[in-house]
Amino acid sequence: MSAEWIDFRAVKSRVGMEALLEAYGIALGRRVGVHLRGGCPLPQHSSRESRESFLVHTEKNVWICHSQSCVATRGGQAGGNVLDFVAAMEQCSIAEAAWRLGARYGVGGPIRARGEGTGFKKNEGGAGAWVCLPGGHQNPPLSFVLRPVDCQHAYLRQRGIAHQTAEYFQVGFYSGAGLMQRRIVMPIHNRQGQLVAYAGRVIDGSEPRYKFPPGFRKSGVVFNLHRALRSGLRQAIVVEGFFDCMRLHQVGFPQVVALMGAWLSPVQQELLRAHFAELVLMLDGDETGRRATERMVGQLGSEIRLRVAEVPAGQQPDQLAAMEIRRLVQAATTATPHGPGSD
Repeated sequence: MSAEWIDFRAVKSRVGMEALLEAYGIALGRRVGVHLRGGCPLPQHSSRESRESFLVHTEKNVWICHSQSCVATRGGQAGGNVLDFVAAMEQCSIAEAAWRLGARYGVGGPIRARGEGTGFKKNEGGAGAWVCLPGGHQNPPLSFVLRPVDCQHAYLRQRGIAHQTAEYFQVGFYSGAGLMQRRIVMPIHNRQGQLVAYAGRVIDGSEPRYKFPPGFRKSGVVFNLHRALRSGLRQAIVVEGFFDCMRLHQVGFPQVVALMGAWLSPVQQELLRAHFAELVLMLDGDETGRRATERMVGQLGSEIRLRVAEVPAGQQPDQLAAMEIRRLVQAATTATPHGPGSD
């Protein structure tokens, strides 16, 4: 894993406390001018009496908690900046907090491998302005879980997702505050099974249909890969969307994974090649899905066995009956870069 540099000052200037609170799903109760006030969201806070001890100055981009017990648990630190907040929330170092924010929000100045040289002099920018950190291209794990989530919401039933399936994936309607408010939330995990993000699907027809947190790199994750690996199967069925994935799992295919779109990134490509001997491509039955299938057959090359399950025109896998899904997977035809549909 290569070491990298990230600029503390750039992160602090680009990431606002108000946006950060929203990303964590935290809504403070009161706004007075440039101040936000409410209950302290930090995991170290234990006082039940201090209901408005947490204060944010939105212009100065700083925070403070006036609860003495909360301050004591943090070694006497009453407040700080966005880096201090993430370090307290996720119980990590300031350096790790800077890297996580840089990865999530795509900021942090010019990021270079340590061996490339930066021309940085020790006294430029003040002490601690730059730090050497491990690989900054991954999505850092989250240290919180959204609650409450209703796994029995009517929208899930309308999409053909059974209660047991929703509970298994921990998918449901989020009634809390923040970025994912009043959306169906889908937890996204990395290959190791660590929670790295939530996606939120709107249920009222408004736009955007899906929301991802700022800085999240969708291209670096294959949805449901960690569960597919637990199946022990050397075959994976590749679909586009979250609901396609849940539906195929529900009808008996635990090895299903989703790209969260119709594009296979180089990182996703390597993840699939590394863990499976055969892939069954089952993308949507529209023009986008057809073209994406042809493109992926070319991308994946001859290093892995490929089959294509053709979804009927104008349909998606999650819209099909269980018997039809099984039939299409079983009837999937072998594909090669020089096969049907390639140049």
